[in-house]
Order: sequence, then structure tokens, then C-alpha cells
Amino acid sequence: MNQLRYYAAVCQIDMPNPKTREQIVSRVDRMLSMIDFAVQGYAPFHDVRLVVFPEFAHAAPIYYTAQELADRLALEIPNEHTDRYVRKAKELNIYIQTGSFLEIDSRWPGHVFNTTCLIGPDGILSKYRKVHPWIPWEVHTSPHDLPGYTDEMFPVVETEIGKLGAAICYDWLFPEAIRQLAFNGAEVLIRVSAYMDPWGTAQPMDWWTLINRSRAVENLAFVVACNQGSSLANYAPFSWPGGSMIVDFDGRILSQANPGPGEQITVGPVDIAALRAERERRNGHHMLSHLRMEAYRHYQSTVFPAGGPEPPSIDSNEQRIRNSKANKPREAQ
Repeated sequence: MNQLRYYAAVCQIDMPNPKTREQIVSRVDRMLSMIDFAVQGYAPFHDVRLVVFPEFAHAAPIYYTAQELADRLALEIPNEHTDRYVRKAKELNIYIQTGSFLEIDSRWPGHVFNTTCLIGPDGILSKYRKVHPWIPWEVHTSPHDLPGYTDEMFPVVETEIGKLGAAICYDWLFPEAIRQLAFNGAEVLIRVSAYMDPWGTAQPMDWWTLINRSRAVENLAFVVACNQGSSLANYAPFSWPGGSMIVDFDGRILSQANPGPGEQITVGPVDIAALRAERERRNGHHMLSHLRMEAYRHYQSTVFPAGGPEPPSIDSNEQRIRNSKANKPREAQ
């Protein structure tokens, strides 16, 4: 039977960033224990069926080249860690959106992806690779840039707790990316993020809250957003302000972690039955059905072109940004 009313848990972490892949296992140990806390600890009060972790939960791109990341931190998927998440999902009958891995794939030698997996009781259900790396600093590859890439870039999975789709951090500053998940059927939009101040949870900007609420409203969907909570000592040169949240389809914040670094678990309700009823009932403010696609001439042109077969570097990212600025639409010049 489908369970369409349940709770999601967003699990912020605050652990030292690993420098080698051998150090990842201890992080997974801690995250598995957090899953037990979230699901079993809250069991008398909330039926937690979805658990979400932040970007860089397993490893951050702390090295300057893709080759260094591939040599020291990146893993193939599936791996021993995803196997452990699968066993935990089966044990507790839950769904886990893993924090991101740095991933290598033999089909794309030399490239590293920033990847999060949706895992359920039956195994790995989807694998999302960050489409919009945080350039120029991130030197992992966008699937958009690879000639002949045929995997679905914005996968959505139909589960007993709704249709789930995820995107990673900077992806969320592009309404087009999250809109594509919505058009692919997503009812729960999952944000796996490492978002620092001044763009995080602090006024006067508070982009974290602004973007999460906006994407929920414009796509008539729930947003389950988990942000890094690591302190400066663990993740220099940045500290991560947390503020993880669950937002409903009208942009209401249903639950939120306290702003500021630190390990936290926050739970909030997800009501897929209510969402489906509103999507069916509403005529006004139903932006998914009001789009006049043919009006947007800009989408027929290229702004940031594909990078080609070579792995990105900071220098090549900088050059591509300079080139893409010349491609901006005439109206914006």
C-alpha cells in the first residue's frame, strides 16, 4: 500500500573532511547511526520514511584537479558504502538520499562526478550527477558537457512515498533544473547541499530560504533540503550554516534546523495526498500548467556550451565563463 503521509528527516553533519577514500568509512558509520536516531528515536511521534544527507557528506572536492580527486577520493557506484545504505534502507523500510560522493565511471575516464543516490529497500533507485558544478572552483564534470551522454540527467523515481527527484546545491539557483525535475514528475524535490554564508541562512541575503521556498511554490511540490553543518575547522575555507528545512507546496516552512554550524536532525511532514489533491483542484497559481513555452526564445540558443571530452580545470572553467558571458542574450547586454 502506498504511504502518502509521512515524515522526512534532514540530517546535517559536522565531521572532518576526508583526504583519502579510506577515511570515508567512519563518516558512513556516523551517518548510519544518525539514520537510526531519526527513524527509531522519533518512532513514537513521527513515521520517518525519507532521510536526506547534505552535499560533500562523503567527500568534498578539496583538491584542485580532477586527477587528484580521482586518485584520492572518488569511488565507483555502487560501492561498499552504498551497499551499507541499502541494507539499512531494507532493515528500516525507508528511503535514503545519500550525501554526495565524488564518483568515477569507467565510461568516462579522467572525469569525476558529484553524485547523490536515492536508495530504497530494493537497492539504488537513481543516481543524480550535479549538472551545474559551482564553477570555477569545482572541477568535477557536468553530464551536460560529455559528448554522447545518454543517461537521464534529471531522474525521478516513483516510490510508495511519492515521486522523488533530487538536485545538488548550485543546481537550485537555476530554475530550469528544478523545473525539469517537476516536468519529469517529481512531487518531492530533494536538495542535497553545502551552501555557505553570506548566501546561506543569514540576513540580509538568506538565499538558502529564498530559493527553497521559491522552488516549492513555482513547481507546486514539497522541498526537502539538507545543508551542510560543518564548522570552519572541518571544512576550510568555508563554514556551513545548516538551516536544513522541509517546505510545503505553498512555500510554508514546516520544519527547520537552527541556523549555524553543527550536527542536527530535523524532521517535518510530507503529505503527498494533499499535494496531489491541490495539483488536481487548482486552476489559479498552477504554474506547471500555465507555462507558455514557445514564448521563451532564449532557450533556443546556447549560453554555456558543453565543455567537451577533457576533464574541467579551474583555468578552463574561468575561460568558459568568459566565453559564455559573450553569449548572453542581447536584451541583457
